[in-house]
Amino acid sequence: MSTLALAVRDSSTMLRRNLLHARRYPSLTLNLLLTPVMLLLLFVYVFGDVMSAGIGDGGADRSAYLAYLMPGLLLMTVGSTTIGTAVSVAMDMTEGIIARFRTMAIHRGSVLIGHVIGSVLQSVASVVLVGAVGVAIGFRSTDATALEWLAALGLLVLFTLALTWIAVGMGLVSPNAEAAGNNAMPLILLPLLSSAFVPVDGMPGWFQPIAEYQPFTPAIETLRGLLLGTEIGHHGWLAVAWCLGLAVLGYFWSAARFAQDPKQPS
Repeated sequence: MSTLALAVRDSSTMLRRNLLHARRYPSLTLNLLLTPVMLLLLFVYVFGDVMSAGIGDGGADRSAYLAYLMPGLLLMTVGSTTIGTAVSVAMDMTEGIIARFRTMAIHRGSVLIGHVIGSVLQSVASVVLVGAVGVAIGFRSTDATALEWLAALGLLVLFTLALTWIAVGMGLVSPNAEAAGNNAMPLILLPLLSSAFVPVDGMPGWFQPIAEYQPFTPAIETLRGLLLGTEIGHHGWLAVAWCLGLAVLGYFWSAARFAQDPKQPS
């Protein structure tokens, strides 16, 4: 069997393993998924009328703020789901199963690839669910073409892949599952410091560069442009650059850490 065929076979096996774990222990995924859903309902029904006054024209209402909010909540869903990946990787590293895998004739990279593909699939499913909740409470994107919807989906998948590799690295360097969850918290906190909830130009001047050039804001503004027809500007290439940079960084970080002898200190 060729190296490529072996890698594909073993990665598929590891993917099935991770999906079975997610099915048998759904509480972690549900807990992470509830955060963006609750934030969506909170900001739309509690703060929606007030917040809409700052982002729309004179006649803006709660539906205007829902449209503004949805792209950020979709990316926050991706961030929260990848926290579960960091926890799962840390559990594998600390419960002895990786040591067993190292003694078996399997492709070394398949363990990480199984986690990454499984996380991407779970994130896409979570995004679809949160998007369905948004549609149920009034979100509409009537002006977006089929090509723009495909571009938005592609950006979400690329962003998910980038954050997943970062989460895998965080899980590998964490001493236990609890530490992995804590280390990965920036993946759900960064959207709170972006343009997800309020426009960047409404923030204090000293804080605007931080919100403008972190990974989430360009991706959020690009999604708004694709789905709502707003101006994308420089945010499109910034979003792609962040995704590619984080994916490459996370991949090499994870691969280097996983290749280390587990008996040596990290």
